Amino acid sequence: MNDLVRQHTALSESDLEWLHLLVSEWQLLSDLSFADLVLWVPTLDGTRYVSVAQMRPNTGPTSYQDDMVGHLVPRGRRPLLDAALDEGRIVREGDPEWREEVPVRVESIPVRREGRVLGVIARNTNLLTVRTPSRLELTYLQSASDLAQMIAAGAFPFAGEVVDMDSSPRAGDGLIRLDADGIVQYASPNALSAYHRLGLAADLVGQHLGQITAELAPSRGPVDEALVKLASGYAPREAEVEGNGGVIQLRAIPLKPKGPRIGSLVLLRDVTELRRRERELITKDATIREIHHRVKNNLQTVAALLRLQARRMDSDRGREALNEAVRRVGSIAIVHETLSQNLDERVEFDEIADRVIAMVAEISPGRVTCRRVGRFGILDAEVATPLSMVLTEVLQNALEHAFAPGEQGTVEVAAVRGEPRADARLLITVQDDGRGLPEGFDPQRAGNLGLQIVRTLVEGELGGTFDMRPGAGRGTKVVLDVPVRPQK
Repeated sequence: MNDLVRQHTALSESDLEWLHLLVSEWQLLSDLSFADLVLWVPTLDGTRYVSVAQMRPNTGPTSYQDDMVGHLVPRGRRPLLDAALDEGRIVREGDPEWREEVPVRVESIPVRREGRVLGVIARNTNLLTVRTPSRLELTYLQSASDLAQMIAAGAFPFAGEVVDMDSSPRAGDGLIRLDADGIVQYASPNALSAYHRLGLAADLVGQHLGQITAELAPSRGPVDEALVKLASGYAPREAEVEGNGGVIQLRAIPLKPKGPRIGSLVLLRDVTELRRRERELITKDATIREIHHRVKNNLQTVAALLRLQARRMDSDRGREALNEAVRRVGSIAIVHETLSQNLDERVEFDEIADRVIAMVAEISPGRVTCRRVGRFGILDAEVATPLSMVLTEVLQNALEHAFAPGEQGTVEVAAVRGEPRADARLLITVQDDGRGLPEGFDPQRAGNLGLQIVRTLVEGELGGTFDMRPGAGRGTKVVLDVPVRPQK
């Protein structure tokens, strides 16, 4: 719609925002009218109309099989559009049109904003299935007529009210029609069922909806006056009401077709099961986060015990082995700590990589610089946990074996992530400028425990590849190629 309005019309950005607000609301008008809606706006030179939006009803058959958005028609071809635009009134005169052997009643509703007519809504009703209307259909049609008059007067949609149409109740979910005093004139079967879910034992018709709703919603103090006003339809508002184990979502729409409020529409939806599932998910998420938190605490306890044991070791080799175990446990604990702070089982691995680099760099303070370039991005926990251990082992190996005691150097961790596809891969290189590999060294057969861990995790658990080769010029280069998604 933005492109069509800016290309073909003289409407301002504020006018365009008004049309967006209208289009966000007009599913309600379409459903209440049992009709298709097409929004026509006059072109810049005033000789044609361009259709910028279209809506089909959920409550009846469509009268347009094709998409009308983007069509241009010359002024004069559709007299009802001309009359509505020029006279600023709803135009219903004329015989039904026949489209592919289907009779269609066409009406034109001017769209007014601040005294100016911006465009015209063509309301097209398929008459093929017309029958004697029920009370529900009559209420729908009367409400649609009131809303159409409000659009023509510039009183609907309500300026400043933002409605999420994906979650807001619709006409078919449940509809209540109130008079000016808030007394129920009509309640659809779905609306009555929703109030029965709250604990209402009687009929709604003839009751004051605001007072009934406040009585059904438990409160510890005086009657909630705000809830009474909302359910009475005095102002456009949305709220949820909970009682008797049920939850309903309410949306009030004041009806002012001729200025003063003559009544209100209240749309409602029974969201009891939806809220129950949401609470279960929140509880589940909280439980999972707590589990990760406790696992992290347990791992830190294990690391502390290993560190304490290392201090008591007389053997340098034994002490170093325990310190390596401390770092391995610590890398896993970092992942669980991050997971304990998230709502899902995914982590921002760049933060984890930086913490692992800082942790491993402690074994060579002041002489070797470690840095990261590139981004790992967000990874599933099933990938992040083994990858953190792999990164720990590779860095630990580089810092221990690439440089002589007291020698200065650099270790760089580079990450390149592939395109965001199901088969995307992550290429990681760890490059040092140290002494390089011993002659005849084969990383695929080396008995070093750290390299055995790397091979097992990369090839077995992550489904990737691992290679260690001489670097460009000097040093050693470790290349890890792993899938971004966990292997099934």
